[in-house]
Amino acid sequence: MTSKTKLITRTVWILSLVSLFTDTASEMLYPVMPIYLKSIGFSIVLIGILEGLAEAVAGLSKGYFGSLSDSMQRRVPFVQLGYSLSALSKPILSFFVFPVWVFFARTLDRLGKGIRTGARDAILSSEATKATKGSIFGFHRSMDTIGAVIGPSFALLYLNFFPEHYQQLFYIAFVPGVMAICASLFLKEKKTAARIPKATHNFFSFLNYWKQCNSNYKKVVLGLLAFALFNSSDVFLLLKAKQSGLSDSMVIGIYIFYNLVYAIVAFPIGLLADKIGLKNILIFGLLLFSLVYLGIAFANSTIVYLILFLLYGIYAAATEGISKAIISNISNPTETATAIGTFAAFQSICALMASLIAGILWFEFGIPVTFIVTGIATLFVIFYFIFMDIKTSPK
Repeated sequence: MTSKTKLITRTVWILSLVSLFTDTASEMLYPVMPIYLKSIGFSIVLIGILEGLAEAVAGLSKGYFGSLSDSMQRRVPFVQLGYSLSALSKPILSFFVFPVWVFFARTLDRLGKGIRTGARDAILSSEATKATKGSIFGFHRSMDTIGAVIGPSFALLYLNFFPEHYQQLFYIAFVPGVMAICASLFLKEKKTAARIPKATHNFFSFLNYWKQCNSNYKKVVLGLLAFALFNSSDVFLLLKAKQSGLSDSMVIGIYIFYNLVYAIVAFPIGLLADKIGLKNILIFGLLLFSLVYLGIAFANSTIVYLILFLLYGIYAAATEGISKAIISNISNPTETATAIGTFAAFQSICALMASLIAGILWFEFGIPVTFIVTGIATLFVIFYFIFMDIKTSPK
């Protein structure tokens, strides 16, 4: 049975397990990160800058390394290096509490993500047909998010026995990171007949792709970027829950619940997207996102937060993998890493702006305004996609 007829291939399994281990490490720290940062003196605005800058580095590097991966027609070395850097960043975060050091460690983690993402998604795309993209990306996202359940669950258990001992978690998170590195060693590079002429690369060379890509790609990406401009870091959702009186354990518990929903729904919703259309599922996900943000502006009880994070998990499953599946379907197979990397680069710039905007709105106008603005803005993006005709690449 070939990779084109077998839905979940060996390569997809390996990449999914690598992502599972990496997310276990990352998500072990993510829900405690805002609490830890506040405990060492970071303000809400500074947390917004940190998260935005880290994502900007990740995104810009996705563009560069995605383009480089396509040019070299190599995938595996980028995947292995990227996951290695992310693993090494975990213990570094706890060495010093100076803002510059924290920025360096967080940026190193995101740089690792930037190096691997385009190449990894190109491998996933090559393991699927246009009719199974939603399923493949959905399965990967599901496995990835299982790690986001295991990680915070361990953190919750650990903090139950060792309250406020945040720094030790950064050392523990190094273990699944090493497991991800080991699993990535089983990946094998596929031989490709086509070779793309090598070009001079710099950190912003991926911008050339935006000039050369088709109009369909530009229309889709512009819509996704408009959404990204208002989609700030999930840290703000966790801070809102904390601000409403939920304990540290409850905040982490709700985050685990969100990821559990995401992990359970991602693969089935990918299968559904392949049947009824990727765009339809994307629009459905954006609608859920808008409802969640409008609701969370006034949420003040545990039950309400559980309902909203349930919907938020479904939203994530209906958008994150699906948007990559759409982009891979409308781009040339030899340019998949560049196409996804270019989108990610622009998306990260928007994420930086979104986190800055959220931090300022939170500080200047209060918590509800921060979420209401995002919820309303997303409705306009939904209408944009409703009237868009997405055409897949003929190649």
